[in-house]
Amino acid sequence: MLSNDNRIMDYYKLVKNCLKGRPDAQRQLYDHFADTMLGVCYRYTKSTKDAEDILQEGFVKVFFSLKQYRHDGELGAWIRRIMVTTALNFLKRNRNYRDQMYFLPEHLHPVVNDGPVVMLQAKELADLIRQLPPGYQTIFNLHAIEGYSHVEIGELLGITDGTSRSQYARARALLISWLQNYPVDNKKENYGSK
Repeated sequence: MLSNDNRIMDYYKLVKNCLKGRPDAQRQLYDHFADTMLGVCYRYTKSTKDAEDILQEGFVKVFFSLKQYRHDGELGAWIRRIMVTTALNFLKRNRNYRDQMYFLPEHLHPVVNDGPVVMLQAKELADLIRQLPPGYQTIFNLHAIEGYSHVEIGELLGITDGTSRSQYARARALLISWLQNYPVDNKKENYGSK
């Protein structure tokens, strides 16, 4: 396995070769990050096809913007940020998602602070998150998974940070209510099948 210094050096060379227009380097960069970034894109959509479309558009932006990468942070994190921004732009311009991204009080669910103790595998939890309405799903992913602050989310989505906070709380409450009703047999069966 390569040390962190060697990986940074490899990424440096890889980026340098991509900037020279070498197709083999571009393919290597894409192949190295595509699966991970598809997972990022998939968290914001309701279909694999939409996630794949975002991934392709995102990599076009990556290759176009690669000259702006300064090697002062992890390459994967830089690419991830582009993918998240591409996913958000996709949601904003895609009518099927845009029309369902409610940030108005009349579309909000009541907030509950109870927290169940449930044993779920990551895939099951990811599947539950994907069942959230698009607005809740987007804010939950941005805050809980990507680590954006509510102020940053507000700027990205054109909403107030208070709206982001309430949407996150409501998404969390909805997930908790689903978890409380999650079939007990399914919990035991899936948890035991690692």
